[in-house]
Amino acid sequence: MVWPRSRGFAAIAMVALELQPFSALAQSTSAIQVDGTSFALNGDNVSYRFHVDNETGDLITDHFGGLVTEDPISVEIDFVQGWVTKIGRVRREFPDLGRGDFRTPAFQIRQAQGYTVSQFQYQSHDVLEGKPGLPGLPSTFGDSEDASTLVVHLYDNYSSVAADLSYSIFPKYDSIVRSVNITNKGNGTITLEKLASLSVDLPDEDLDLLELKGDWSREGHRVRRKVDVGTQGFQSTAGYSSHLHNPFLALVSSTATESQGNAWGFSLVYTGSFAVDVEKGSQGLTRATIGLNPLQFSWKLRPGQTFTSPECVSVFSEAGVGGMSRQFHRLYRKHLMKSKFAEETRPSLLNSWEGLTYGINESSVTRLAQESADLGAKLFVMDDGWFGNKHPRTSDTAGLGDWQVNKDLFPNGLEALVDDVRDMGLQFGLWFEPEMVNPVSELYEKHPDWAIHAGSYPRTETRNQLVLNLGLPEVQEFVIDSVSNILNSAPITYVKWDNNRGIHETPDPNLDHRYMLGVYRVFEELTSRFPDVLWEGCASGGGRFDPGILQWFPQVWTSDDTDAVERIAIQFGTSLVYPPSAMGAHVSHVPNGVTQRSTSVSFRAHVAMMGGSFGLELDPQDLDEDERAQIPDLLALAEKINPIIVRGDFWRLALPEDTDYPAGQFISEDGSQVVLFAFQTRATINNAWPWFRLQGLDPQARYSVGDTGRTLSGKTLMNAGIQLQFEGDYDSQVIILEKQ
Repeated sequence: MVWPRSRGFAAIAMVALELQPFSALAQSTSAIQVDGTSFALNGDNVSYRFHVDNETGDLITDHFGGLVTEDPISVEIDFVQGWVTKIGRVRREFPDLGRGDFRTPAFQIRQAQGYTVSQFQYQSHDVLEGKPGLPGLPSTFGDSEDASTLVVHLYDNYSSVAADLSYSIFPKYDSIVRSVNITNKGNGTITLEKLASLSVDLPDEDLDLLELKGDWSREGHRVRRKVDVGTQGFQSTAGYSSHLHNPFLALVSSTATESQGNAWGFSLVYTGSFAVDVEKGSQGLTRATIGLNPLQFSWKLRPGQTFTSPECVSVFSEAGVGGMSRQFHRLYRKHLMKSKFAEETRPSLLNSWEGLTYGINESSVTRLAQESADLGAKLFVMDDGWFGNKHPRTSDTAGLGDWQVNKDLFPNGLEALVDDVRDMGLQFGLWFEPEMVNPVSELYEKHPDWAIHAGSYPRTETRNQLVLNLGLPEVQEFVIDSVSNILNSAPITYVKWDNNRGIHETPDPNLDHRYMLGVYRVFEELTSRFPDVLWEGCASGGGRFDPGILQWFPQVWTSDDTDAVERIAIQFGTSLVYPPSAMGAHVSHVPNGVTQRSTSVSFRAHVAMMGGSFGLELDPQDLDEDERAQIPDLLALAEKINPIIVRGDFWRLALPEDTDYPAGQFISEDGSQVVLFAFQTRATINNAWPWFRLQGLDPQARYSVGDTGRTLSGKTLMNAGIQLQFEGDYDSQVIILEKQ
């Protein structure tokens, strides 16, 4: 059977912008080429090609990699004796389980009759200008100059279930974004038991899997391992993206480095539990899937209902792991983060937490704010402990959920306090944890049913708190109103939104996703009401550092571990997919509260300057005289280079797991300025000093090098480099180069 060409365009719900389908005679854009039922998405340096199998109606991948102009020569698979028939030997776009492909499926649907067999076949396709949004979910965005979208409509004639596969190409970023709609067009209720946002089959070659793993206070650590026969993967079951694993994976050629080799990156735009599976099958093909975690997902669709998956952003680079990272960084800054602050410089701040913990009141906050201003900070943030009256928040055992200013601690009210701080020349920020509740609170006394629970099973407390069920509209409204009332009461310009535990005792496998949809509605409503507030995400540090959060919050507190040595690895690892502009990084006291390590204040500050949001997490009264004297100059340096950190490109020149001399480099958006961060983490004796070879410079241009009084060509700086000398453990240098 020969499958028909497109038979017109179905009406598709567009959320982010008005998108118009092309006429039936114009089935292509400059980035999307359609030839009958063969499809090609082309970026500046990438091609993604697939076609419809004429015999089966299945979608078959032809190529995902460097730019090509036609389908490569391939060998038709003949009949092979054995259990694995043709369907299990080809590269498939939307693989099922139960009809002969024994590899990991992209989806599983329990039909109304109870069986789990599906057979989707090509029906039609649409080509759209721009990038559509997703209903209720965070997503990338772009108009017709930025992106084009191909929607392929599949249909299961046996179950009357439709699947729409949406592919958007951002050519300048070599990025393909995919999501899936499943619609029940039958008469009975079906159940989605698994749905991956993306499934990709890569050809037979030696690949490594690169991911981020960790735990509280050691998030974002790189793991690289060989992809071998069988299934390997990772997941979060925490209800959130979690500290333990991140919703990101890369498949890289075994010889790929930071600057050379093929790298495919896959980033799920989602904040909830997820699963990644990578399988090298019997034929040597490598399949990777990423999407909702099926352990916490079983979604019923009644007739006429549609389920939309989160989207997955895929990036390909021939310039190694670093090239892949920079494509993610640019795309996310310009086409994921909706905040006006996405590419704006951030004010240097002082946060009260490590300086005062719960010892805050009107006088202590006023004193700390004045000392912040004296040092040169631009923003003061009052952290936990300012709320609750019947159950005052004097420790983490009470008060969460009662978002009223504590009248005993602040007898003149919040507005008077904020006005006093603003008179010092500072902006004012405030800490919230609105998704949580302490059992010792007025809110819990009134609404114990609002806390997530499973019938009569005990409600597990973590940090003395429970999770509010944001899947309930009434809870969403409570959170929106509570935060809005505080933000309307005083000129607050910054919010730190914390979240200090995972989700336990869910009453059904759909709650996690309903919760996420509720959280996203809350974020959309609040950030729309208060667009001039700089919102920072936090979840005991990096427990929710994911693309879904970045849609509304342009920065995230990267880790509760502020030890500068640990932070190099955390920040370098996090930068595999997330832009440094999105990282919050602060200078704290020594010995560090987590590691008990002592490092110089300049070393701590130089590490923190590599994050887009730089600040202090201490009480200036506890600084020694020498440290205090250095802080104003360090704040001034951070302010000077912050525009380059926020809008520039980042190179990881030397990784902390490979050397005692880790280094990173930023280049401004226009290429005129370069900032080199170089560190010595362990001193050695009687060794040659290290050389740092820069990358990404104009080889013909000349650059002034810091305060050396010398200018060198870009070619010299990249091929020979700069040799630097250090003194003792935990020494650092920051060198600014100017293009002449």
